Amino acid sequence: MTIAIVGAGLGGLALARVLHVHGIDAVVYEREPSRDARGQGGMLDIHSGQRALHEAGLIDGFHAIARGEGQDMRLLQPDGTLLLQEDTPDDAPLLRPEVDRADLRDLFLDALPEGVVRWGHAFESAGNGVLRFTDGRSTTYDLLVGADGAQSRVRALLTDARPAHIGQNIVEVGIPDIDRTHPGLATMVGRGNYWVFGDGLSLAAQRNGDGRVRIGLSFYNTGEDWIATCGIPFDDPAAARARLIDLLAGWDPRITALIAACDDTVVARAITTLPAGLTWPPAPDVTLIGDAAHLMPPVGEGANMALLDGALLGLALAAHPGDFPAAIGEYEREMYERTSAAARMSAGMQELLMSPDAAERLLAFFQPG
Repeated sequence: MTIAIVGAGLGGLALARVLHVHGIDAVVYEREPSRDARGQGGMLDIHSGQRALHEAGLIDGFHAIARGEGQDMRLLQPDGTLLLQEDTPDDAPLLRPEVDRADLRDLFLDALPEGVVRWGHAFESAGNGVLRFTDGRSTTYDLLVGADGAQSRVRALLTDARPAHIGQNIVEVGIPDIDRTHPGLATMVGRGNYWVFGDGLSLAAQRNGDGRVRIGLSFYNTGEDWIATCGIPFDDPAAARARLIDLLAGWDPRITALIAACDDTVVARAITTLPAGLTWPPAPDVTLIGDAAHLMPPVGEGANMALLDGALLGLALAAHPGDFPAAIGEYEREMYERTSAAARMSAGMQELLMSPDAAERLLAFFQPG
């Protein structure tokens, strides 16, 4: 019985690894030409997803790469007023540690046998047990798992749902090797997360394991065409940084100095989500995991849900050997309930972040009473 997984993200790799632990073969088809073909993004806050690391037999490896100090947090207003500072004791439990997405992906890749991940296989279509790739190649499957992310093409086999813009656009920039290049800014940001919330926009700076500080400027209540119409010259990094600083008029110069110190990497992203509580008619040979199944606002749940999806689908397949419809049914029932709750929570947090008094509401959230 052939299990084909489309997408070598965290969910797809967690599924492949849990199946391997239980002696079940699977093949992961990934469109990227190699594991190092592109950057994998910044840090992830892994909490509920740690169960997947346990089921995959990789929790010790996870602890070796996780950054407990990444749980540190500083919350400020645009005028530089420090509202909250939380520093993590060195002996604190790793309840919500930060981990570099690339390191976590490598942990899974290194734990899979050679040949399980087939690079350079871009999904084109599937049906009647045949999986086709854009270069003309094809293969057969008995179970197809779409783990191909927000813009999933496998999703169309099960539902017409498509991601919709939620009124948020992000511009990502960063400072490399900040401790050496800008030690004063490094001290200001701290070891973990540094958040500044203004009216209609926010700045989130995050210390990465490689010494880079990734900075995301979020523009709320903006349209789907904002990236094209905002007037930021994304093809001219120096001019783009200057324009971003202009958009932070009135902010403390110590905060805008973070933007001035960034390198020439400038990336704009429009934020989209799938409907909370999305379901689809059951199919005996196709299912979805991760962002392909439940794309949420970026508030810390997506990677955790993807890891759990992969692990729990793997456990269901191990519990129902050869009976894919039973395994899919068990997995999807649990997944719908778990992820719809996470999506509702994420939507509530997104509403808070987009409010004019986001800083004060966040302070009340972190310090209730």
